[in-house]
Amino acid sequence: MTTHLDFTSQEYFRDPAGGIEKLRAAGPIVEIRFPLVGTVWTTTTQDLANQVLRDTQTFTLRKDDGGVAGIQWWMPKMIRTFANNMLTNDEPDHTRLRGIVDEAFRRRAVLEMEPHVLAIASGLADELFAEGSPADLVDRYARKLPLSVICELLGLPLVDRPKFIAWAGNLTRFTNPFAFIGVIPKIFAMKRYMAERLEAAHAGGGTGLIAELVRVEKEGGRISRDEMVAMLFLLLIAGHETTTHLISGSVYELLRNPGLRDWLEEDWSRANLAVEEFLRFVSPVQFTKPRFVRKDLELGGVRLKKGEKIMAMLAAGNFDPQANEHPEKLDLQRRPNRHIAFGAGIHFCLGHQLARMEGKCALQALLQRWPKLGLAIEDSRIRWRTRAGFRAIEQLPVMKGP
Repeated sequence: MTTHLDFTSQEYFRDPAGGIEKLRAAGPIVEIRFPLVGTVWTTTTQDLANQVLRDTQTFTLRKDDGGVAGIQWWMPKMIRTFANNMLTNDEPDHTRLRGIVDEAFRRRAVLEMEPHVLAIASGLADELFAEGSPADLVDRYARKLPLSVICELLGLPLVDRPKFIAWAGNLTRFTNPFAFIGVIPKIFAMKRYMAERLEAAHAGGGTGLIAELVRVEKEGGRISRDEMVAMLFLLLIAGHETTTHLISGSVYELLRNPGLRDWLEEDWSRANLAVEEFLRFVSPVQFTKPRFVRKDLELGGVRLKKGEKIMAMLAAGNFDPQANEHPEKLDLQRRPNRHIAFGAGIHFCLGHQLARMEGKCALQALLQRWPKLGLAIEDSRIRWRTRAGFRAIEQLPVMKGP
């Protein structure tokens, strides 16, 4: 029996804990109807989400014929090219692809970047109201910071940043096949751009991960040109989109909870602890990609059949009272904090250290520059994007004072 919950409604995004509680009441594994994916099983507990994500022999991202879960028959071939990345590959291809870029995202490398990222954030905070007040924090700050950082990591010119902002905005708004068709020209443009950057690096060298991919290819590394394009697409979009929503969601919660904001501003060494709670509570990524069940089995008291699809609901795991006491409460001092915002298993988020650091820098730079920052509209007028799978504030108008 399919459990009905509208994952695109403003009611759900405003109170995901309440919606998830109703979903969990139907069982630890429930059948839902998910936009673009169709009928699929989903987990409502953290333990079962971990089991699905870690058991890569039973729950796989690919069919026996290599087809990717979630890719529909009506989607153009180009989409299959972009989908052929480390996030949609099982072993051994996952490790082969991830190993090429893993070094750039290791903890030491990320920590060395922190002073530079804080400087970028401070510059963007200075410019927040350059075009007037109120300002949309999503477009003028929360998106620009991680996009600037990932552009530098990839070796992409910052002058092209407006292109990326426009592309990302289109790619994260489609909710049905008709809207999806509308963004295909933008996807073609992105593919052409990525291919051009790779060719430029092949001919004249360069810096960043694009140059590193070309070096690996020249030295006989096992990566095809299509895989390189898919890698760049994944890193550009995943490398900034989710962090954008973490930053905007975190600022929103602080502006509507002055006591928590005061606690954080008293001592910025508390920022790391706060970011962990924002990762759990905001849950920018609500679901993982769908997986195929490779054999008949019982999971959470439910019989699953070979070939059926299942998605781990990260948000439900983050709001599981068996994992965290009073999960519906935003507690910036929460210890321990057992969230799964970055997933689990071999697909644990490559950029988790970078996202944490960017979230911390974003809050510190913004609130130190604008200590009296406030919402420019009533809380009840805040809206989220109507796309299932992400919890993303559409616009966050702010002003210099309360």
